[in-house]
Amino acid sequence: MSPEIRFEEAAKLPLGSAAELAEYFPGGEYRPKPASEVSDLIANSVFGTNFSNHMASAEYEPETGWTNQALLPYGPLQMDPATSVLHYGQEIFEGMKAYRFPDGSIWTFRPAYNAARFNASAERMAMPTIPVEQFIGSLAALVRTDRDWVPSMPGASLYLRPMMIGTEARIGVSPSRSYRYLCIATPVGPYFSGDFSPVSIWVTQKYHRVGPGCTGTAKTGGNYAASMLPQKEAAALGYQQVCYLDAKTGKNLEELGGMNVFVVHQDGRVRTPALTGTILAGGTRSSIITLLEKQGHQVEETQINLEELVAQIESGEVVEIFACGTAAVVAPIGKLAGTEFEVELPVGPVTMQTYKSLTDIQFGLAPDTEGWMYQLVGADGE
Repeated sequence: MSPEIRFEEAAKLPLGSAAELAEYFPGGEYRPKPASEVSDLIANSVFGTNFSNHMASAEYEPETGWTNQALLPYGPLQMDPATSVLHYGQEIFEGMKAYRFPDGSIWTFRPAYNAARFNASAERMAMPTIPVEQFIGSLAALVRTDRDWVPSMPGASLYLRPMMIGTEARIGVSPSRSYRYLCIATPVGPYFSGDFSPVSIWVTQKYHRVGPGCTGTAKTGGNYAASMLPQKEAAALGYQQVCYLDAKTGKNLEELGGMNVFVVHQDGRVRTPALTGTILAGGTRSSIITLLEKQGHQVEETQINLEELVAQIESGEVVEIFACGTAAVVAPIGKLAGTEFEVELPVGPVTMQTYKSLTDIQFGLAPDTEGWMYQLVGADGE
């Protein structure tokens, strides 16, 4: 079974209510910051810089499994200098959001998909899996307690970061025996300032994100650390993001550092790189495929050759390219360049409609016919 099929099947399984699952992570007395201070932090928040009052936490030992589940005050961690994650990088994470609907209720998008991907990442990194109910329970406990941190301004949301690290204090190249799970939250404004500006992409032929058999299908920090130098070099050339080619042939598009890619043809056909074992399967990617097919587009998950793509852009056969992921949802690509080419594209109607269709569902402005949204807090606050 392919990872994406596994994630899709997990996403369809019934879940308990948020109130029930939140009980996995009991907390102490709720100690909110003053409403005016929270409002100011939300209004002026730069992505990933201000964090809500609490964090969900759990600990793992092989003899006992997951224990000490609790909702704790947000704060620093105490770590031994020999802690495993600091030396051997056993670390995984997810990126999710909590959205406030017009009636005041709070929802998240396809949490069971993220839970399944989190556990697949854990398996690849030789780490323990966490029960889906506890994973979602950590989100529910955190958001239900820190609900005032979920923005109400259009396009803004509360970004959720579940993560797991190896915590054994021992230097030795082997899997850690102990682990800690955490979930933190940070308010984020809309990714775009209102004009949906396209991004410029540098296609690197010098670096590869991952290779066959590596950790490309896991959401682990090492993959992102390896992207820092290519990103820095692209920025120095005047480009905002980096697109990677496959390591085997160096000819086919794979993904951006943290986003999947879609190519729109003049006839309405849409292509996206197939998940070949080196690309991270994305819930946003999967959902966009569903939406595009419902809108009548033929979507192909296939190999996309860079040289052919450039020629198709120059001839007008390809009319739009966009990237997608949790943070931006959809990012139009206006310029694609490499050492021997530079082509430009407009922000087209398929890109804009895809962004609107998905965000309208996420913010409760359109019917959720696929059952993607999961309620964390009701309109009555319960």
